[in-house]
Amino acid sequence: MNIAIKPSAPTVSLLAARPLLRIVIVGDVDHGKSTLIGRLLHETGSLPEGKVEALKAVSDRRGMKFEWAFLLDALQTERDQGLTLDTRQIRVRTPSRDVLLIDAPGHLEFLRNMITGAAQADAALLLIDASEGVRDQTRRHGYLLHLLGIRQVAVVVNKMDRVGYDADHFAQIKQEISSHLSGFGLAPLAVIPISARNGDGISAFTPALSWYHGATVLTAIDSFTPAVREDDQNLRFPVQAVYKFDDRRIVAGRIESGRLHVGDEIAVAPSGRVARIRSIESWPAPGAQAPQQASSGQSVGITLDQDIFVARGDVITLPHQRPTAARRLRARLFWLDETPLAVGATLTVRIGTGEARGTVTAIAYAVDPGQLSSIDSNVIAANSVGEVDIALSHPLAVDTHDVSVRTGRVVLEVQGRIAGGGLVLSADGETAVFSKTTAKTKATHIVSVTSAVSAEERRVRYGHSGAVVWLTGLPGSGKSTLALALERRVFERGGVAVLLDGDTLRTGLNKDLGFTADERAENVRRLGEVAAHLARNGAIAIVAAVSPSAASRALARAAAGTHFHEVHVAASPEICESRDPKGHYRKARAGEIPNFTGIDSSYEAPAVPDLTVDTGTGTVAEGVAAIEKLLVAEVFKPSSPDHGL
Repeated sequence: MNIAIKPSAPTVSLLAARPLLRIVIVGDVDHGKSTLIGRLLHETGSLPEGKVEALKAVSDRRGMKFEWAFLLDALQTERDQGLTLDTRQIRVRTPSRDVLLIDAPGHLEFLRNMITGAAQADAALLLIDASEGVRDQTRRHGYLLHLLGIRQVAVVVNKMDRVGYDADHFAQIKQEISSHLSGFGLAPLAVIPISARNGDGISAFTPALSWYHGATVLTAIDSFTPAVREDDQNLRFPVQAVYKFDDRRIVAGRIESGRLHVGDEIAVAPSGRVARIRSIESWPAPGAQAPQQASSGQSVGITLDQDIFVARGDVITLPHQRPTAARRLRARLFWLDETPLAVGATLTVRIGTGEARGTVTAIAYAVDPGQLSSIDSNVIAANSVGEVDIALSHPLAVDTHDVSVRTGRVVLEVQGRIAGGGLVLSADGETAVFSKTTAKTKATHIVSVTSAVSAEERRVRYGHSGAVVWLTGLPGSGKSTLALALERRVFERGGVAVLLDGDTLRTGLNKDLGFTADERAENVRRLGEVAAHLARNGAIAIVAAVSPSAASRALARAAAGTHFHEVHVAASPEICESRDPKGHYRKARAGEIPNFTGIDSSYEAPAVPDLTVDTGTGTVAEGVAAIEKLLVAEVFKPSSPDHGL
């Protein structure tokens, strides 16, 4: 909700440059955020004339006591339920600056909306109910501010009238919240006792708070430092859409930072294509001149002097200011979904207008933000924080948060629903080439060539779309036996199947690799890239490889995207020990004890495979039939009985 305002005294010339400060106000439900904002609007003279009187009249007609929060609760459901459901932005003017107040919901169920609000802020007011003290949700909000990179925070202890303006009670709350915030390096600039309902501490203190000699809420706001002017930052123009209009292709979006001018040479990230700005488009008006420049905050359209490919999710920048074309990133996340986030999870990654399918390849740590205690690092539970590595299905234009707060924040979705968000800590756009000395080289002047045959043409010809069937399991579990039988089955039905056996590729493509953890990971990476390439070109790539690391398999999944189908070939260690590495029972002479010990103690079984085939209890035919059923549902054309399995 945007509220129109009138300037507060003293009047400042509209020609004078006034800094804009974005402040998010967070706190637990019913701690008084809306009441505080209503008071701030009133005491800065930022309300339309007669607004308070009109709302008081409405309250009288409803038989309700007037509340300052009614100034903000525009939704009837919010008035009925007494809680804020969505973020709202309210502009006020203090004598020294323009302030955009972002009212974020405090209820646990609406933390998703709070992330959206807080992600836009330069500073924060953290609200606490004096009668309730510091709650778990208060601690979560504090940690979330830290997570989102907000370093300027003032704590406002509201409802001091309910505790008799007790100085000792305030001192206890101040000590507790200051200790909590300092635990992760977030020192509050001020801790302020107020009563928003009565107006104490907003712009001045009454005798009831005579024992306090610090800042008011308004002086604390004026002490915050605005962010560096967005016009002076690197150009970041995320593309929202490309329109065909007359003979022009208009690239439209909102300039998040920097400036652009007609004639500027620009680069399109992540592709790196370069062109010049031919024009900046605007709605035609009689006598109006076409604009020659545009700056941060403006939604504009531009045309280019070359017909290069630009799409939604790309970022227009200057050639010397390009963001990373990232295939992998590390992020510090606040996780919201009820299902814990685990290695191997797939989700949608959004940065600006760009999106890609992502796969979690590692979890560095996890923390309960309410208690600041480390928890199981294998997963991140709901309402907890952690650092994760994510592999992307295709490159996204990414900045780290310390470079750009606008393109350095990430939102994660699961099945179309926001499941988490946070900061990009690092982004890897380099192509790592494995060597025994762990050297890395950069790929330069590489242009990917698109096939002359479309995926649909291949699907019509082969009777199925491309797929990766990744068979993983302990040595001796029967992966190769299943893979061979599946390859034969697909071939006999007219399909195109290619077997990629892990050991076989170690005799050629991967013969330079040994069996250290890094070399095994590189072995799986190469298998994954080859399999993904085959799948994108219509083949069913059948991979049989131990691939013991869940993180390595997650990278393979990320490379193949929706083509990837993970099959866990399960068998007990006892059964595997009685077989050779390919899953065949060993033949022993009379009196000979088999000494094959192929059990891999480092093997990490899939947490949620697409299919599990138990070769200890079932036959090869039953295993192949189960995989066939998966392929019929996901890969083969139902309309082609001659090619269906």
